[in-house]
Amino acid sequence: MTNLVISGDGRMGSMLIQGLEQESDFDVVGVISPLAEESSGKMHTPRGSEIPWSRDPADLISAVRPDVVIDFTNAEFTPSLVDACMEYGVRPVIGTSGVDEITIERLSAYCSANNLGSVYAANFAVGAVILSHLAKIASRFFERAEVIELHHEGKVDAPSGTAIALAEAMHAGRGSDFIFNKPELTHVDGTRDGNLGGVGIHSVRLPGFVASHEVIFGDASQTLTLRHDSIGRDSFLPGVSLAIREVLKLSQLVVGLESLIGLEEE
Repeated sequence: MTNLVISGDGRMGSMLIQGLEQESDFDVVGVISPLAEESSGKMHTPRGSEIPWSRDPADLISAVRPDVVIDFTNAEFTPSLVDACMEYGVRPVIGTSGVDEITIERLSAYCSANNLGSVYAANFAVGAVILSHLAKIASRFFERAEVIELHHEGKVDAPSGTAIALAEAMHAGRGSDFIFNKPELTHVDGTRDGNLGGVGIHSVRLPGFVASHEVIFGDASQTLTLRHDSIGRDSFLPGVSLAIREVLKLSQLVVGLESLIGLEEE
């Protein structure tokens, strides 16, 4: 049995608690709730177990000693969670967007030095990982490309971590900057400013979306469009389950799910 702590008790965290408890080899033994008004307490899981929760990751991890911590919180909180995981030798699986490079580098160095596995991924939907893989391949054949990412109105950051990872993968696949169009006249400030490596990135925030990413390549008299839509948050569950099982076998930090699902580097 793999003992799990879920970091984050919002809509994503609640889905993970319910979904992961349905797996016979997983047991959720605690929850980290960074935005709770009180410091700690008890809650019931879908299985009917009473488990502890706490605002403080070190306090909870030291009390329940999980095998894996799954983090979907925010970029300001995740570094303190990473510190707690490193302090107690717990494997983190992180899906939080925008975690700073210093934190990722510290985690990577710790994992390598201690033969400990961890996973950091911008997106745990398998379809989104395949989208990135295909976009990287297509980037060899086009000079111009743009990304549109669409999320629910409650997402606090823009662009999404997946959109950034997409643009980085596309730039790597092309091996140089794309050609980015800057109009001579812009009627609304900022509408054509955002690009990474020449890949224009546009963020949409509206009710009704969970997470969608669209890549559009353009050339003379043709376009190529690749798109992935997460209709519900449970679309991330298979990827999280896979990462939990694989992280127990790893001895280093793995960034992205590509290698975990068998995609070869292009």
